[in-house]
Amino acid sequence: MTRAVNKLTDAAVKNATPEGKAQRKLADGGGLTLVIKPGSKVWWFRYRYGGKEKTLSLGAYPSISLKDARQGRDDAKRLLSQGIDPVNHRHAVKADRVEATANTFRAIAVEWLEHVHKKTVGPTTYPKNARRLEMYAYPKLGRRPLSEIEPPDVLEVLRGIEAKGHIDNAHRLKTLIGQVFRYGVSTGRASRDVTADLRGLLPAPEVKHHAAVVTPEEIGQLLRTIETYWGSPTVCAALKIAPYVFLRPGNLRRMRWDEIDWEQETWTTQTTKNGEPLVVPLARQVLALLRELEQINGRQEWVFPNGHGKGRPLSENGITGAINRLGLKGVTTGHGFRAMAKTVLTERLGYRTEIIEMQMAHRVRDVHGRAYNRTTWLPERREMMQCWADYLDNLRDNGNVVAGNFGRVSA
Repeated sequence: MTRAVNKLTDAAVKNATPEGKAQRKLADGGGLTLVIKPGSKVWWFRYRYGGKEKTLSLGAYPSISLKDARQGRDDAKRLLSQGIDPVNHRHAVKADRVEATANTFRAIAVEWLEHVHKKTVGPTTYPKNARRLEMYAYPKLGRRPLSEIEPPDVLEVLRGIEAKGHIDNAHRLKTLIGQVFRYGVSTGRASRDVTADLRGLLPAPEVKHHAAVVTPEEIGQLLRTIETYWGSPTVCAALKIAPYVFLRPGNLRRMRWDEIDWEQETWTTQTTKNGEPLVVPLARQVLALLRELEQINGRQEWVFPNGHGKGRPLSENGITGAINRLGLKGVTTGHGFRAMAKTVLTERLGYRTEIIEMQMAHRVRDVHGRAYNRTTWLPERREMMQCWADYLDNLRDNGNVVAGNFGRVSA
């Protein structure tokens, strides 16, 4: 004889109360029971699977109504008819949901930023790229599992940036998204980098050249103008040292006293833009300027501290602002010293390209594709940096110089 089902009414469920401190059960039939305890009413579905009696909780009343509980019972019975244990099925669904949440684009991107990207780029690049993903990628891709994102999904994001005229930003974001996908591939959470299919679909970014002077006459006049700077001793020293070392302005302004080896006459930058440290040989002229500055800032962490806040290095606008105040806006920039050095060292002083690139903190690889370490060609670079400093001083003081007067590193 078939047992009756759907025996309860909404009113009976609503008005049901426990019997003192003991729990009370109201059966609806078909294995569905309302378990009533002081302060709670919970739906249970009782069934047998594999010869054992088991219980599946369907939720608390009134969040789960009588109608919802019956639907839950019927769904569980359908699983049983297919040979599936409802409790195990729920655990599997929950595990899949947790895994999907952990494998979303945002989750994997945050993991990559923290464990990989943060360790391979400079301290200003990391927050910029994290913000770029936050603003443009996460709103449309963030909650989606990485494995479900296809090339058109990424292209839609990039087209939105392109439509605003920010072509360079679109390319930068595409690179970041590709790096997240490649990290996902390496950790087994994606099968491929979908951005590879987008090659050639974005307009080429506009190439921006930093203003620079490269002729001896222009360089001499530039250096004489720099000598007239009237600002603070810190900015003055930074401005004078910048042409000698021609590293990126960000590296220079974050120079620390503990990075300088006075005995070896070197400065070791801990992280450059390519994510690797670099040993920078210091010419006599640079050491002299640093010794003077040490009398002023030697007790601070930074060689070039910020004048408006303790514990911070010189601002990004420190050298640029000084250049502009000297009337050199459009003539050169902090980055312009790099272009100046690269051109002159190659074309006039005859130094090998790989040595110059190494000194500029560009990634230089050997014939096997392996990056050279920070001390590679140190004797040659030391000679080059002193030659470069002497060359600049002669242009500044004498107005010209014959390249042959200075030693070169043989090819």
